Amino acid sequence: MLQHSSTTGARWLLIIGLVVTLAACGADQRELEAYIDSVKARPGRGIEPLPEFRPAPSYVYEAGDRRSPFVPDAPARIAVGTDGVSPPDPDRPPEFLEQMPLDTLAMVGTLGDARGQFGLVQDSDGRVHRVRVGNYMGQNYGRITSITEAEIQLVETVRDGLGGHMERPATMPLSGGN
Repeated sequence: MLQHSSTTGARWLLIIGLVVTLAACGADQRELEAYIDSVKARPGRGIEPLPEFRPAPSYVYEAGDRRSPFVPDAPARIAVGTDGVSPPDPDRPPEFLEQMPLDTLAMVGTLGDARGQFGLVQDSDGRVHRVRVGNYMGQNYGRITSITEAEIQLVETVRDGLGGHMERPATMPLSGGN
């Protein structure tokens, strides 16, 4: 019975604490209401008018002897780059290693016989391919120009940004395999 009265007393103490706390929340708010009323009583400011925008001056294009900006350059100008490099032959059938980026390929060795020096190139799937001078690999039309025991040298044909093409040398060093 003693236990019961102590839990009852604790409950009453908790209830009294809650009532006192809630009574403090409902304190006199007349000052707050007076401030709100004074702010509402202030005269409102007018809205500033939108600034006046002047239209941009119009421009009439007179071609004269200049080319139209809406017609692309003549095909002859696009066909050869600024340094005289012809674009890749679109009719040449692509070789297997041309579908892979050059940085996913690795030179893993060389082979040599009576037909010449061959390079061994491993693709990202682990397959090894035999290449020789004149083969292509990489996605920038990389033509193999030289194969040594230490590296494979290529010349890639890339766009020059001016509507033509340029050649860029690339080297694939011997990596030792993956």
